[in-house]
Amino acid sequence: MSLIYDEMELEEFESVPDEDPQRMIENAYKRRALLGYVATTLVAEVDGQVVGMAFGYPDTNETAVNRVYAQAAQSIPSIRDVDFFADPESFDDEFYLDSLAVDANYRGYGIATRLIDAIAQHAHELGYDMLGLNVDFTNPGAERLYRRLGFEDAGKIMIGDHHYRHLQMDSDRQILVH
Repeated sequence: MSLIYDEMELEEFESVPDEDPQRMIENAYKRRALLGYVATTLVAEVDGQVVGMAFGYPDTNETAVNRVYAQAAQSIPSIRDVDFFADPESFDDEFYLDSLAVDANYRGYGIATRLIDAIAQHAHELGYDMLGLNVDFTNPGAERLYRRLGFEDAGKIMIGDHHYRHLQMDSDRQILVH
């Protein structure tokens, strides 16, 4: 997930040592709330090694997720007082796919598609009709993938210093044949 923070180029992280966002993420996961209580984290493994992850939550849990990260940052002086969760990311009445990442060595093998399919199924099982995400305007490859899977425009959003397109799809849309 720290790769995602790097790609977002948040101004708040410019003077932060590279390892500190990773430490915050590790601290957040020690609290276990991101593993099913306020959010869901799914991983893809190859030979016992994590090669991809999807992280999401119901829109109504966004504040709780941000609180977990803020608490996790308290022990890290460089980011203790940084308000990097000031901008809301999710839209109302959706399960929000906050983060999706696949190891560069495993891209092109359908891992992202399988992760999106799994998180959409999870959202549907929780009663959410919509799965939403934000894609950076400077990431056309990711946007092509999302659109190929059935995501459609739902609006535009500004997070930090970046403009994003907000995309949504029906959570019951069949992506893969099961």
